[in-house]
Amino acid sequence: MRIAYIQTAVGPEPAANLAACQAEIRAAAARGAQVICTQELFATPYFCQREDPSRFDLAEPIPGPTTQTLSALAKELGVVILASLFERRMAGLYHNTAAIIDADGSLPGIYRKMHIPDAPEYYEKYYFTPGDLGYRVWDTRFGRLAVLICWDQWFPEAARAVALQGAAVIISPPAIGWHDHEADEHADQHAAWHGVQRGHAIANGCYVVAVNRVGREDQLRFFGQSFVADPFGRILHESPVDDPETPVIELDLGRGERTRREWPFLRDRRIDSYQAIQTRVPQEPAG
Repeated sequence: MRIAYIQTAVGPEPAANLAACQAEIRAAAARGAQVICTQELFATPYFCQREDPSRFDLAEPIPGPTTQTLSALAKELGVVILASLFERRMAGLYHNTAAIIDADGSLPGIYRKMHIPDAPEYYEKYYFTPGDLGYRVWDTRFGRLAVLICWDQWFPEAARAVALQGAAVIISPPAIGWHDHEADEHADQHAAWHGVQRGHAIANGCYVVAVNRVGREDQLRFFGQSFVADPFGRILHESPVDDPETPVIELDLGRGERTRREWPFLRDRRIDSYQAIQTRVPQEPAG
């Protein structure tokens, strides 16, 4: 599989962001990309830095104008497109959603972000209803894919759930940035994000593709550094901190099969012993 991701800065106008994304998709396809991934909420600025009811106007239905445009492009180019959007399900009900568009232009499914954070400058619980479709995989023309959006990608249970369904590639589009007042923690925060994604790849014998944005938006400086990790956690490609980039990376899908044979974590799971993680707190803490 030849996979591309679009790491870029985002402007205030959704139409301009969509046009720029289309241009990058065409360029990536011309360089041989078969699967092309956007960053989280690629068509809009990261609006969750404050609670503002007018921001709900940025949402759109799926299928809707953006997915129709990208479906036509996917069919024209013969590529799979993964697009992360602000979904309007109905008045008062919105999701952070990824649309999976196959190479024939069809829309085989969507994934709605399951874990919704709430922290300074990340007020996502105000905007997004937690996903209700579960963890899913899709057999696209070029391979079996799964999506975990931003906060989802920190949870080992989510990565394991899609790996058990045979995901060869986990695509994780986040919007991760630094606060100015956290300068002394920037390196540690990046290392933590990097490390947990590599851990998912290793523990599940699959590829992980993490697609961040760049540029300053209000109080956040998005730190880019999108990357692809192979099933041994090796970094096949990593993008710059500040600069846009749309690389095309070759993935050997047979490597996942070989890795799982050599390191059979899925075989050796003791599912009879994991009851404790099925509750929020397994027992009352002492004291």
